[in-house]
Amino acid sequence: MKKMYFIAIYPPQDIIDEVRVFKQDLAKNYDNSKALTNDAHITLLAPFDRDQELESDIHAAFEKIDTNIPPFAIVLDGFGSFPHPKNPVLFIHPEPNEHLNILHERIRQPFSFGVKSFTPHVTIGYRNLSFDNYLKAWEVYRDKEYKTKFIVDKILLLRHDGRWIPIAEKKLTGSITEK
Repeated sequence: MKKMYFIAIYPPQDIIDEVRVFKQDLAKNYDNSKALTNDAHITLLAPFDRDQELESDIHAAFEKIDTNIPPFAIVLDGFGSFPHPKNPVLFIHPEPNEHLNILHERIRQPFSFGVKSFTPHVTIGYRNLSFDNYLKAWEVYRDKEYKTKFIVDKILLLRHDGRWIPIAEKKLTGSITEK
């Protein structure tokens, strides 16, 4: 039986709760109920499917990811969007972050399939968001202010079992060096 898997960074619960307020707004005011199905996260490896019998191989590849980098801060600052007419997305935009790019590249080594481009974001609206409602919501969110910061100290491997369930985590193990 095939299952879906992906690798992500999750912020702390207080930020997940703050982001849920935006998702609730999109569900209530812009008919985007799918926004509520997932907690806030930054995807590092997009969802992929594999036979569950091969899950040990996925775990082995996950364990091969080089996480010898120090924990690092991600600053979320303002909103962005992917204005695709058939599949628009609203998101919270992280500031550019070299550590995040390095981590993504290291994940790509043992997981060399799938989309190679990387546009980090925290999705707040997608899937059943119509383009008309996207345009209305974007009028509100494009200039809305939201800024927060959190420390990334681990990555998670998740499996979809009706909802996304963490099945493994890997800590960032590098030490912080002063220059």
